[in-house]
Amino acid sequence: MADAKAPEPQGPAPRAAEPRATEPRRTDSTAAEKEPRKPSVTKNEKPVPADIGVIGMLRWAWRQLTTMRVALILLLVLALAAIPGSLFPQRVQDPSRVNSFIEDNGTLGQVLDTLQLFDVYSSFWFSAVYILLMVSLVGCVLPRTKQHWKAMRAAPPRAPRRLSRMPAHESFPLAEAKAASRTGATSEAAAGKARDVGQARGASAEAVLTDAQARLKKLGYRTVHRGDHIAAERGYLRETGNLLFHVALLGTVVTMAIGSFFGYSGQRVLVEGDTFTNSLVSYDSFETGRFFDADDLDDFRLRLDDFRTQFDDLAAGNQYGQPRMFEADMTTIDSEGNETSHLLEVNKPIRVGGAGVYLTGNGYAPVITTKDANGKVTFSGPVVFLPQDGNYTSRGVVKVPDAQPEQLGFVGVLLPTAGYNAEGELVSQFAELRNPYLVMSAWAGDLGLDDGIAQSVYELEAENMTALTDANGEPLTVEFAPGETFELGNGMGSVTFEGVERFIAVDIRHDPTQGLMLVFSILLLAGLGLSLFVPRRRVWVRVSDDAVEVAALARGEDPRVEEAARDLAVELQDRPAAR
Repeated sequence: MADAKAPEPQGPAPRAAEPRATEPRRTDSTAAEKEPRKPSVTKNEKPVPADIGVIGMLRWAWRQLTTMRVALILLLVLALAAIPGSLFPQRVQDPSRVNSFIEDNGTLGQVLDTLQLFDVYSSFWFSAVYILLMVSLVGCVLPRTKQHWKAMRAAPPRAPRRLSRMPAHESFPLAEAKAASRTGATSEAAAGKARDVGQARGASAEAVLTDAQARLKKLGYRTVHRGDHIAAERGYLRETGNLLFHVALLGTVVTMAIGSFFGYSGQRVLVEGDTFTNSLVSYDSFETGRFFDADDLDDFRLRLDDFRTQFDDLAAGNQYGQPRMFEADMTTIDSEGNETSHLLEVNKPIRVGGAGVYLTGNGYAPVITTKDANGKVTFSGPVVFLPQDGNYTSRGVVKVPDAQPEQLGFVGVLLPTAGYNAEGELVSQFAELRNPYLVMSAWAGDLGLDDGIAQSVYELEAENMTALTDANGEPLTVEFAPGETFELGNGMGSVTFEGVERFIAVDIRHDPTQGLMLVFSILLLAGLGLSLFVPRRRVWVRVSDDAVEVAALARGEDPRVEEAARDLAVELQDRPAAR
């Protein structure tokens, strides 16, 4: 029996699979060695921030300082820092009132003076705030100006993919698409007409975009045609106005600083009939800029001829006694002796010799005459009494250094319209001179005028003086009406109340930068108006899928953006070519 043979293979023999070169798989330990290790942080440990160094800290501080948010905060802080200037008397305006406030409040007044609350606008802390504000404004304005210049030269941005997401969106079908829908699709003729409509659809879409671009340009938009849509943008003047406002604000502060360097300010009290000469020794108080020489003062004189007031005695409630008029007849005399008459009123200064003369205060000056025991006049003239309330209850001091046998001092209160209140107290009931009455206390001794130490003319230094007493040993009170004389007794002589005159306080200021300040003020208001009332908008008109879309986006507050998109859509839909 023959052995069975194995069947021979049909066709080519299969090739043995060649071995592939395989990369060894990395174990976890190998991968961990290749990758950088991350520091392990436990739950209770916090990551330590990297030290940015001094340079990094300065850069961070500069970036924070030059942000608009910090600029606004500094502007608010500057406004708050100016509040003490209206709450406390300022030395630059009324030095005597500042001295009186300090003396009346003792330690509190000295602490406030140390904090420079009587010199707010020249204090170190106020200066620090506005210098930081200026640096912040410069750091904000320069980069924003560069960005705004680029934005004005750049084309409007492309339309978003989905215009329906815009705050203002309108859409309507293309005219040819509506015509095609009206033809129907049931007949061969209608299908042919629809093909004609489809051929014209492209031309109609282009016509819509062209018409939209023309209308947007007419409305002041910058436009660009981008394929299937029109992109438009307007309102660049809003950012221009914003930058103009900040530049003008910066210019205003810088101009004020320059004016303070090259100008001067002085105060003087004038009694009716007094003449003031514009020289350094004639001022009651005087402050000059760092670069102004007092020898350059203009040569002129001022004379107060008459001063009139009017107070309301017909109104009821808190309007009773309110001032209605302050008018001063002034005469200016130039270097050649030419006289010119002026009417000086509150907030209506007069200009003379390159300086402005402002009416800042007024009051009464009782005329006092003192005589010694032999009848010799030791003092005679008006003495300024400062008003203390709305009824012009006025307080003042009379110093008589030539009195014999001892120097005399009087502290008095003038009541323009004397009367008694419900508690029986002697008070002033009205601001006008209807029943003037003068009440004084008398002191004898050393006035301290020979010590070489400056004294306030509105305060009596009574440390080395003794109060005069009457026959009963009580402090002497001198009370009299105009024209009356009071005998002091004990060989001290007499004092006479001659009458009452009016005085005014004037502030004389010279500022060479007032014209420039006016320019910056106008620019500031113009920039503020542009930034508030010019809307910033972007508008897109797109034709797609047999429809026209109109979308608008406001950059900032713009309550009329939806109305603008709706009006444009109505105009495009009702255009003659669409009918």
